[in-house]
Amino acid sequence: MRSTSALLAALLAASVSFGQPKEIKGHDALVYGVALSPDGKMLATAGFDKNVKLWSFPDGKELKTLAGHTKPVYGVAFSPDGQTLASCSDDTTIRLWKVADGMFIKELKGHAGIVDSVAWSPDGKSLASASADKLVKVWDVAMGKETKTLTGHMGTVYSVAWDKDGKQVVTASGDKLIKVWDVAMGKETKSLKGHDDAVMAALFTPDNTAIVSIGADRTIRKWDVASGMEKPFIADVERDKLVEKDKPKEKEKVKFTTPDDPFGLAFSRDGKQVATSGYGGNLFVWDLATGKQVATKKIAPCAYCVAFTPDGKALVTGHDNKICYVTPMP
Repeated sequence: MRSTSALLAALLAASVSFGQPKEIKGHDALVYGVALSPDGKMLATAGFDKNVKLWSFPDGKELKTLAGHTKPVYGVAFSPDGQTLASCSDDTTIRLWKVADGMFIKELKGHAGIVDSVAWSPDGKSLASASADKLVKVWDVAMGKETKTLTGHMGTVYSVAWDKDGKQVVTASGDKLIKVWDVAMGKETKSLKGHDDAVMAALFTPDNTAIVSIGADRTIRKWDVASGMEKPFIADVERDKLVEKDKPKEKEKVKFTTPDDPFGLAFSRDGKQVATSGYGGNLFVWDLATGKQVATKKIAPCAYCVAFTPDGKALVTGHDNKICYVTPMP
């Protein structure tokens, strides 16, 4: 197996570097979550200083500080119409905010642990949340009430995401599993096994045909939604044909590998590219169709989150040094 330094050197040599990052400063503690508004004109950030901040984008001017959480904020998400922001926190709550003026709307309570992730349904009527209490909850936004509790994970649930139709959610957990759920039925439909360590995030591809996941085993994996089976990345299949000619079946289980623990996962809006950010500060972009890495850059350590701008021209990351970086694509 390659050493971490050798792997990083190979990845750097095989791809193009990003442009020079721009810094956005304002938090007093690490930035754990970032989100762009649907029109790309506003950035929301989640800080361990207990604050949510709104910034105009791309100029990075701070507009509002949304105070109210009593512990570190782990995630932020804009509603599909861009009018409401949801934030989730170590204080076990989800808070909803009016984007136009930053006013607090309501608080959703029900989890018994850190709320690690929150996601809006495509129609904006529901929220899904993932928590350290091993539960996933679905909320009616207008009523401010819990409508479903999805049980089955045996570890912290680190992320939750909807499919494009708003009928399913996918969750990633410290129990090494990815689960797919039918929201209306409130039941698990698939459990995807393959990661050798905690799964940090999982997303449906924009066309709903696949799921991409990242794990603490330093792999990025792709799964077929219909069958629940792991799918190979083409570039890695070609590599294995060269490296392991005597093991042709290995090509069926190939995956991307990264030199550090991946924390952030994001798709470009057109679904053609996937980005990851990691604990070592490495930012990677991969072509989903070919499996080829198209760009990489080492920024600042501990890149906990990543988001594509809606136009796909840049990536936004949040870091341990309290800074957000806006990094232009090559």
